[in-house]
Amino acid sequence: MTAADMWQQMFDFQDYGALLGLVRNSLIVGGALGLVGGLTGVFVVLRDLPFAVHGISELSFAGASAALLLGMNVVAGSIAGSLIAALVIGVLGARARDRNSIIGILMPFGLGLGVLFLALYKGRAANKFGLLTGQIVAVDNPQTGWMLTVSALVLIALAVIWRPLTFASADAQVAQARGLPVRGLSVAFMLLLGITIALSVQVVGALLVLSLVVTPAAAAARVTASPVLLPLLSVLLAVLAVEGGILLALGSSIPISPYVTTISFLVYIVCRLIGTRRARHGGSRRTSRGTAAAPARV
Repeated sequence: MTAADMWQQMFDFQDYGALLGLVRNSLIVGGALGLVGGLTGVFVVLRDLPFAVHGISELSFAGASAALLLGMNVVAGSIAGSLIAALVIGVLGARARDRNSIIGILMPFGLGLGVLFLALYKGRAANKFGLLTGQIVAVDNPQTGWMLTVSALVLIALAVIWRPLTFASADAQVAQARGLPVRGLSVAFMLLLGITIALSVQVVGALLVLSLVVTPAAAAARVTASPVLLPLLSVLLAVLAVEGGILLALGSSIPISPYVTTISFLVYIVCRLIGTRRARHGGSRRTSRGTAAAPARV
């Protein structure tokens, strides 16, 4: 295959205007998932839970695969698997060492179950592949309603626990001393994270869900530490990655996940460069002020 053929396969914009009408639901759902993923990603970064995201995604994959095999709602199966994993990690993994050990056990177990269920499934191969790489370009009306409803519930729950969860994420010991239910908040957030991951799996698949739940928030954290700007920027970057991925995937025969992950990665690189440049300039200004204020030596 020549380079021109590869380029045309990845970026084919013939009849693009006519195809846009087919992804209206996908763009709506993508915006909602970008909002949910961007907000939960802030706490994933604050609480150092990227590894947990990957672990939960494997059980989400297993649940979705089981639902596909049994002819049930794939989103519901994905959510069930995620909630089981999130509950186990949240209850048993109070300490970081215990949490990582539990995740390391759950990951191969979930992936093995998912592979087993897909091997038993005799339907379309595209359905199997979609669980690993995402298939949001073909979202129907019932699935749109399902995902928007679940996203709204997650957002409401996040709004309720946002302030105490922020406090507990910043300093758990002080928050506990102030009477906050730190362990309960941790379990509640893990459950919300599990639902978010299950929804995100529909976009980028089980293998690459980190690019939607972790990367935008990590990129935003490189640019700002403001408790207001950080979640706003995280949401903006997550929505950009999802919507951009959908629009690029529409004009090609390539799954959506490479586009979403590439946009997320490029955004992170840009934010990291901006953050590094600001840090250098800030250090130079502090050094200059210190030199100017230093007394002259006799």
